[in-house]
Amino acid sequence: MSSASLDRPASTTPGPVDTRPRGAPLLLLLGILTAIASLSIDMYLPALPAIAADLRAAPGLLEATLAAFFAGFALGQLVYGPLSDRVGRRAPLLGGLALYSVASIVCAMAATPGVLIAGRTAQALGGAAALVIARAVVRDLYDAQDAARVFSRLILIMGLAPVLAPSLGSLLLVRFSWRAVFWLLAAFGVACLIATARRLPETSPRTAAGGLSTVVRGYLRILADLRFVGLALGGGFAAAGMFAYIAASPFVFIEQFGLSPRQFAIIFGCNAFALIGNSQLNRLRLRRSTPALILGRQLYVTAGAAIVIAALAWAGVTSWLLLTAGLFVFVGTIGAVGPNTTAAALARYREDAGSASALLGSLQFALAALAGAAVGTWHDGTARPLGTVVLVCGLAAWVCGTLATSDHVPFRRTRRPT
Repeated sequence: MSSASLDRPASTTPGPVDTRPRGAPLLLLLGILTAIASLSIDMYLPALPAIAADLRAAPGLLEATLAAFFAGFALGQLVYGPLSDRVGRRAPLLGGLALYSVASIVCAMAATPGVLIAGRTAQALGGAAALVIARAVVRDLYDAQDAARVFSRLILIMGLAPVLAPSLGSLLLVRFSWRAVFWLLAAFGVACLIATARRLPETSPRTAAGGLSTVVRGYLRILADLRFVGLALGGGFAAAGMFAYIAASPFVFIEQFGLSPRQFAIIFGCNAFALIGNSQLNRLRLRRSTPALILGRQLYVTAGAAIVIAALAWAGVTSWLLLTAGLFVFVGTIGAVGPNTTAAALARYREDAGSASALLGSLQFALAALAGAAVGTWHDGTARPLGTVVLVCGLAAWVCGTLATSDHVPFRRTRRPT
């Protein structure tokens, strides 16, 4: 199928955005911005047991910091998306990065679990701007087929975060303390703020207008697009399963299986390489196939891996290698599911790409928050909560994604919902 068959907004008149800057430097910056969520999560994972001991947190409470982070990301994107459609991409992004940096300092100085949870929520509210606006910039500059390739490239960049962050977090934990993790995140936020101010061009056509009621109507109009919702939920449930693994894995591998933080970081990095590798294979597949066909095939693997993980967890498997193998396959599929669902969903919107990107990200992070809360609430010292949540998420992703791409023509020229 050629790119001519891709779904586009009702208006296809070329705009000035077609001439705006593209290239490796811009993609590098966008990749770093999209990595802010992974870096903020993955770097402190090896330190979770140490944080729980230092702050005297009850079992499962530290997983709440992850759930709070996901919830903050979900809510923050709902604000930044339509705001960036109205005032441009740069100003909201700079404000969000400033909030992220300050909140990271609050986390570094937290003396109680409550303060840490509040700081993580504020950190996510600021960091949400980076993710939602980076996606909107890609939509500003590329059509759907090219956008899917670009999102795959961004995973190559942002995928370094889960590879390097746990090892860096472990090193900081050994040399200093868990608080050093958040001081480093604060420095990262400031660096992103400076780079954005200097290097990110304004890409938004800024055609959106109106107040809160207009924003709400716009969101309702997008939510009435069942194909968009199906794609968003398909990618969201798959990502939620991965975040359930992120939330539960430190306790499963370090406490249940007795691995060291360094060994855990190696396992975590291997799974991240699976995600990166599949994202780059996705770029090659897109040369001869469509995002819909690739997505449909990948979701079968996602669901199959989830079933295996759940079976191993409930069987009480004592080999961490077997569980790691199942997680390796499951996490790896996200490298293709994520870019294709994102590109397919955003391809349906141009003028309000920020709002569409916000809804897409908010749905995904809301599901991630639920998944993180679920594994924390059901924490019982075994891998069963992890296996159960991954199973539910994997099967739900398969159902939603398959329904959204059931005719294998997800990018037909259709009228946008009114």
